[in-house]
Amino acid sequence: MKLTDVIEELVEERGLDRGTLSSIVSEGILAAYKKKYPALSLKAEHSKKTDEVEIYAEKEVVASVEDDDSQISVRKARFVDESLTEGDKLWLPFDGKIGRIEILRAKQFIATKIREIEAKAVYDEFKEKEGTVVYGVIHKCERRGIVVKLQDVLAFLPQALTLPTDKCVVGFSIRALLKEVLLEPRNESQLILDRVSNQFLQKLFELEIPEVFERLVEIKKMVRAPGYKSKVVVVSHDKNIDPVGTCVGVGGARIKPILKELGSEKIDIISWSDSLETMVKNALKPAEVRRVELVGDREARVWVDEDQRSLAIGKMGQNISLASRLLDMDIHLVQDSYGPNKNINQDDEPALSGDVFE
Repeated sequence: MKLTDVIEELVEERGLDRGTLSSIVSEGILAAYKKKYPALSLKAEHSKKTDEVEIYAEKEVVASVEDDDSQISVRKARFVDESLTEGDKLWLPFDGKIGRIEILRAKQFIATKIREIEAKAVYDEFKEKEGTVVYGVIHKCERRGIVVKLQDVLAFLPQALTLPTDKCVVGFSIRALLKEVLLEPRNESQLILDRVSNQFLQKLFELEIPEVFERLVEIKKMVRAPGYKSKVVVVSHDKNIDPVGTCVGVGGARIKPILKELGSEKIDIISWSDSLETMVKNALKPAEVRRVELVGDREARVWVDEDQRSLAIGKMGQNISLASRLLDMDIHLVQDSYGPNKNINQDDEPALSGDVFE
């Protein structure tokens, strides 16, 4: 069985090591022989002289041969090595044949081993990049998600982890969080991407804003409604650095690349305060809050003017819901015009829309 052409083709197509491929092919053919001749002790070697996989059987030197496959007479053995005596063992070329079924099994074995090597190579290359933002090119659009090419490796962005505004256009570049690197492919995918998690947004901030990367400005907490809005609380560890202004940049230069990456998703950047009342007011931005009444540490009643009501609530109640999640408390929106017992909380979903700023 000629190997050079097969091995060279695999080396060129998949970038695998020649020596490793030679061993895999030999193992596959040996496995096929062992399947057909389970009682024999066999081994395989790649002969560079003949460019074939040669099979050898271990034979015992005996006075009288009863099984030609596993035994050899003393007289014949001494033609190979004059020092051999009865009871000794030696390896000799095996001329037994295998059929189509065994050849098919050998091919399956070789294919499986090659996939295992490729999977390990991908794992070793990308495992240390897990949790970072990677750049790729859209390779294929599927119903269940997007196949993205990272260098020469295919990754998968599940539909559930894409933004509502994401469009799949083959050849377009895309950035995503490398969410998970699997030891073995799952549904043909070994690298799983993500664009909806808080971690993806956190990494975008670190990429675009040096002070965040260097921890001079810390992101205390963030919440997202992917595709609609994110709220990010920041604090400065340097009294000379304004955390909000640093994140926004001059003329929005720093926040704009992040907004562009997220499509229509807006970002409210909020400065951290030790005052819970102040945090409630800031969390409900872009609405202007008139008054906050705290009810313990887990509840707040908030008054806004009529023209600020839709902004405070947000589209489908998302703004007040995000504010509640951000502060881990129940926020009730109260309006004087409704009377003392009327209020709206984060669980309401009125069909109202309000503009929010970026």
